[in-house]
Amino acid sequence: MLILSRRPGETITIGPNAEIKLTLLDVNGKQAKVGIEAPKAVPVHRQEIYLKIQQEQQLQDSEQD
Repeated sequence: MLILSRRPGETITIGPNAEIKLTLLDVNGKQAKVGIEAPKAVPVHRQEIYLKIQQEQQLQDSEQD
């Protein structure tokens, strides 16, 4: 895991063409607000939502068998 320190307003770029950008918008106590810019073809989800989508997909796949 790469750990980077950022101040509000600073951005991290990801990908060979910097097509994904993460910007730290605000920090309030233990909570940070992050803005994400990514191509429409790249799905962006919170981890708990991503895991739920994966579980639903596995359920659908097992029902098709």
